[in-house]
Amino acid sequence: MLAAVILLAAVAVIDSGWFTLFRYAIAVLALIVCVFAYQAKQWWWIAGLVPIAVVWNPIFPLDFAPPVWYALHLAAAIVFVAAGLLIKIPVSKDK
Repeated sequence: MLAAVILLAAVAVIDSGWFTLFRYAIAVLALIVCVFAYQAKQWWWIAGLVPIAVVWNPIFPLDFAPPVWYALHLAAAIVFVAAGLLIKIPVSKDK
């Protein structure tokens, strides 16, 4: 859910230097959710989360026009919210 909030907040700073910081946060959070999806054995989420990490990566940035970024931010926010609601990591009973 935090990633979706960051994505929606980043829309306000797309044309500024702050956008690079948001890119770091979004890419890292996408990779973290990939780990959770792997642990939950729900690998199909990785197909939606790895492209988010690639598009928002700050190391090799992809440049799009602001309207394209707006659409991508909304789509990525939807993926993050759906992943947050549906990925459940099983708790081991050994503890």
